[in-house]
Amino acid sequence: MLQTIGQMPVSWLTFALLATAGFIAFYAGRTRAMQLELSAPGRLNSQPNYHGYFVAIRTVVPLLLVFGAYALFGEALLRSILRSELPDGFAVLGPQELRQYIDQIVDASRVISAPSGNIVFDAVQSRYIDLRGMARLAVLGVGSCIAMASYVLARRKLADEFRARTHVEGSMKIVLFLSAAIAIATTVGIVVSLVFESFRFFAQVPVTDFLFGTKWNAQTNAEFGALPLFFGTFAISFIAMIVAAPIGLMAAIYLSEYASPRVRGWVKPLLAILAGIPTVVYGFFALLAVAPAVRSGAQWLNNVLIGLPFIDGPVFAAQPTSALAAGLVMGVMIIPFVSSLSDDVINAVPQTLRDGAFAMGATRSETVKQIVMPAALPGVIAALLLAVSRAIGETMIVVMAAGQRAQITADPTSDITTITVQIVSLLTGDSEFDSPKTLSAFALGLVLFLVTLSFNLIALRVVQKYREKYD
Repeated sequence: MLQTIGQMPVSWLTFALLATAGFIAFYAGRTRAMQLELSAPGRLNSQPNYHGYFVAIRTVVPLLLVFGAYALFGEALLRSILRSELPDGFAVLGPQELRQYIDQIVDASRVISAPSGNIVFDAVQSRYIDLRGMARLAVLGVGSCIAMASYVLARRKLADEFRARTHVEGSMKIVLFLSAAIAIATTVGIVVSLVFESFRFFAQVPVTDFLFGTKWNAQTNAEFGALPLFFGTFAISFIAMIVAAPIGLMAAIYLSEYASPRVRGWVKPLLAILAGIPTVVYGFFALLAVAPAVRSGAQWLNNVLIGLPFIDGPVFAAQPTSALAAGLVMGVMIIPFVSSLSDDVINAVPQTLRDGAFAMGATRSETVKQIVMPAALPGVIAALLLAVSRAIGETMIVVMAAGQRAQITADPTSDITTITVQIVSLLTGDSEFDSPKTLSAFALGLVLFLVTLSFNLIALRVVQKYREKYD
């Protein structure tokens, strides 16, 4: 029985148990409130449904807390118990080897399969499954007892003057607060982890060498000059914004000021579809279509320019992957982002400004150039800054279309790399999390976080000024 319970998937079972307990508690609380209403009509302070919600919350929350505590700490407790029960022969294993062995035991216990043939391994795995089964039974028993006691106490509180609605609304406020707190705690945890690991890296590599060095060869723990990565990131983002900013802005002006409702109803969903295309699809398009076209164009220009008297060799590198190819496709990907945000900003300009311009005899184009766009300019700038942040954080298109060579070059047809690509390559595969190679990924992540945070703060500040002026 313990083996069956230990190998049973518990996610759906837990959800079904919580839903069943909540439904029964809600029905019992609502029924009790209706009985009170029948015995003393008009004296019930809250509606029967609120009484049901109150009892359901008081029943489900303790059960949820018990299950949550097991999900957070149960695995570590079971591993500790299993480690203490291992025979003395396992003492020859070091801490790292023992941890890896237990990881194999845990991974194998999650899949129902035939015995491995290793008697010791199968015995340890069977014991771990038994421990997990006992732990689940204990959690279920403790949770059920606590939930039942809480249900009885909650049902006893139901009375004519009981303010069930106040308690339910207070519980919802707590839920909303916890949701916001989780989001904040997640952000704080990310920042703290980045800062901590970055300090470990900077303890081994000077900050000046990292920020201003021009040689990057982190795979061999040799050179950690990240300046080529910064250059590649901003170069590709700059090319992308050259494409996305004018096209997206003009599309927003057309949709907001010139397009008929029918055309707008067709174009807006099409732009939304363009925004929903996965970045890996853009990456394939860049690799198979745009990059060869850029290379062919560069080779043609080389053939044209090489005949000039002051040019004695190829001007463009014409690599199979290039910054120009990645930047062009990234710009196309960002167009819906720029267009949607700019369209919202332009539509937020008060119609009275347009009407006043028309009343003074201005044409539609004059109204757009001299009235609407100056009024919407702060919001448009904020939209462009947010688009830059989106471009800086892109990875897949750069991996597939820009290459992975860290270099500083003015040739857009040459292959370069970015911060996000190097983070992926450094953290892919088996890595030691105490080597400069792996820790450098956290330093790159910290720099990327600070850059995108700066752009977002500037954008928010611009939007605040815009709202203060035109709301």
